[in-house]
Amino acid sequence: MDISFWFYLSSGLFLGWSLGASDAANIFGTAVGTKMVKFRTAAIISSLFITIGAVYAGSGASQTLGTLGTINALAGAFMAALAAALTIYWTVKLSLPVSTSQAIVGAIIGWNLFAGKPTDITVLSKIIGTWIFCPVLAGLIAILLYYLVRFIIRHCHISLIRQDCYTRVGLILAGAFGAYALGANNIANVMGVFVSSSPLQAVDFGSLFTLSPTQVLFFIGGIAISVGVFTYSRGLMTTVGNGIIQMSPLMAWVAVVSQALVLFLFASQNLQHFLDSHNLPSFPLVPVSSSQAIIGAVMGIGILKGCSINWGLLGRIVIGWILTPITAALVCYISLFFLQNVFNLEVCR
Repeated sequence: MDISFWFYLSSGLFLGWSLGASDAANIFGTAVGTKMVKFRTAAIISSLFITIGAVYAGSGASQTLGTLGTINALAGAFMAALAAALTIYWTVKLSLPVSTSQAIVGAIIGWNLFAGKPTDITVLSKIIGTWIFCPVLAGLIAILLYYLVRFIIRHCHISLIRQDCYTRVGLILAGAFGAYALGANNIANVMGVFVSSSPLQAVDFGSLFTLSPTQVLFFIGGIAISVGVFTYSRGLMTTVGNGIIQMSPLMAWVAVVSQALVLFLFASQNLQHFLDSHNLPSFPLVPVSSSQAIIGAVMGIGILKGCSINWGLLGRIVIGWILTPITAALVCYISLFFLQNVFNLEVCR
């Protein structure tokens, strides 16, 4: 295989690292922030299940993202991923949970503008709609889930010691589910721009299973995300865990499960097929922001409980969400100009 492919893929690996550094906080931030789960335990579980989710169920959201803009040259895919990664890295340095989905969408639009390709407005509207709907849905699920769990606890007469044990186990299971959902939904953000131009081949493990070329690409992306989890996610876990409101262990569990359910709803092809087959409304398969989901869940619980909310921090986070796609689009557009006109690289066909 041409070694230049791995050079171009390096920006996707950097983006994967950035996603792991940023979004692992959305999975285990509340658990680590409340000191119910150790960081190392959280990092190991996150890495394993993110990779499984990416390989097994990552194709659904990536197909929708591909219709927004099909980047058909490796140099163009390299710069789109790099523009998104640089935007994410800047916000991570500010200790702000950022939306990787918004960054890569902005970068793809920047590529479309430079290449003179049309942006599918229907798909774009669907994706932007989820940016508004996602935190609201997570907040509503969190409120309903909190009422349900509190009802069960009150009527089952569980002792405080056993309740603490159940909460720890529940946080670990919720984190594993959240990591799987994150990998399934957000691997499209990391490697989706490389799908159409990747030269990777299928890998056959004999009678056990076979990984398609796209699954091999997603596995590599999952490893990059895992590295980001281990090396740079601890700081943001504190911000999400207790920065907006003071979280109890039960509130932490509800927030993580609510966030995981939202990501799962927008990533599950099986669920979509089931709902469609029964003529029921289904969720679009689009990469949604785990940052928006977890913060929506935390806000929902905070409003329900009447907690003191750090509106200053929340305002900074919202401003970051607004600036992320704009910044990524500008960085991508300007960088593509230099790649094509200074380095004579083919960034579009």
